[in-house]
Amino acid sequence: MPQPPRKRTYDSSSRRKAAETTRRSILIAARRVFLEKGYAAATMPAIAKMAGISLDTVYATVGKKPALFRLLVELEISGGDPPVPAEERPYVRAIRQEPDAARKLRIYAGARGQIQPRLAPLIQVLQGAARFDRELKALWRSISQRRARNMQLLAKDLAATGRLRRGLSVARAADIIWSMNSPEFYNLLVEQRHWAPKAFEAWLADTWIRLLLEL
Repeated sequence: MPQPPRKRTYDSSSRRKAAETTRRSILIAARRVFLEKGYAAATMPAIAKMAGISLDTVYATVGKKPALFRLLVELEISGGDPPVPAEERPYVRAIRQEPDAARKLRIYAGARGQIQPRLAPLIQVLQGAARFDRELKALWRSISQRRARNMQLLAKDLAATGRLRRGLSVARAADIIWSMNSPEFYNLLVEQRHWAPKAFEAWLADTWIRLLLEL
């Protein structure tokens, strides 16, 4: 008797890899278009064309332009795709496990030195667009407030070592770190004053240690 036809095996891994490749192509193209044109002038058709992907696929994969831009920013902040929560990032775990306050700050400065070259250009685009777009203004505010909350945690971690400078409150220490770990601060020295990123990273660590800790 003839055998019944075999059912074709569904190759979920190939489909998943294809979807990941499509998503990556969109993100790379979107970053380039946003940086070249700014937020307002960047269009989804231009992003689709640069990615070599249909516009419908772009929308289905990453959503509309505000959602796409938010995703790009979150990816650069976390350094992973999908975005990694702050407490799960390797450098945050390393800081919490490190008993020495100065080394904690050096680890954090090193992390900012890796993040800022990716993040700071997008933040410049965001700041320019936030003046005219309510949704992007809210995004910028939420990023800034989240960073401030995270610096409270870092300052408390420093205080727990017993090395926080006498007379310096946890809140004031957090504000000092928050102001200096901003993309704006990075742009001032690296982009406008042409500091080498590694020099900025080393200076940031040394300055935080001198400002915040008992030496």
